[in-house]
Amino acid sequence: MEAHAYPSGAVAPWAEVVWDAGPFTVEELLRLPDDGRQYEVVEGVLVRMAGSSSEATELAMRLAIRIGFFVEDHDLGAVTGADGVYDFESRGQKNTGLIPDVGFYHGWRRPSVNPDKAMPFAPDLAVEVASPSQGRRELAAKAIRYLAGGTALVWVVWPKTRTVDVWHAEDRQPSTTLDIEDSFDGEDVVPGFTYPLAALFRSS
Repeated sequence: MEAHAYPSGAVAPWAEVVWDAGPFTVEELLRLPDDGRQYEVVEGVLVRMAGSSSEATELAMRLAIRIGFFVEDHDLGAVTGADGVYDFESRGQKNTGLIPDVGFYHGWRRPSVNPDKAMPFAPDLAVEVASPSQGRRELAAKAIRYLAGGTALVWVVWPKTRTVDVWHAEDRQPSTTLDIEDSFDGEDVVPGFTYPLAALFRSS
């Protein structure tokens, strides 16, 4: 796997390390009891995600619904929400399971998906909606993790500024930042999908 340097050297600066968990696997992540919090595992380290604001949750849901209808109408694949675990081991990130706020994978991947396990690959599209405690350094680290795992397109949504950072393979920083006058573009990952940022942020 191509080497990627993670900002500040932290394993998962976008989340809080659960120090008393010990070495963790993706399988163990799936068996965690539901305590109302969201967890990921990064290089065997269990991390707890920050709680999302009501605005961030609404934006993620709105975008997931819009992408989901488009994907279903065009039979492109599957869309996952904030409980869909993607296992990155096939791309060299052992014991790493990430959960995008919205994920998409192509339909040709379906035969490799076991409904009782994590998706055995990175999402083709990953969307992260920033919580109030997450900054650009932290979510840049997560975007780079996705790209290192094989994700082709990452959107990082910033509710406060009503902007979206767009990341592509090999990026060390966003390729571009969209503002309220721009539109999402699924490019060749979700071909034909567009959605104005003004519609996403209409009640923000």
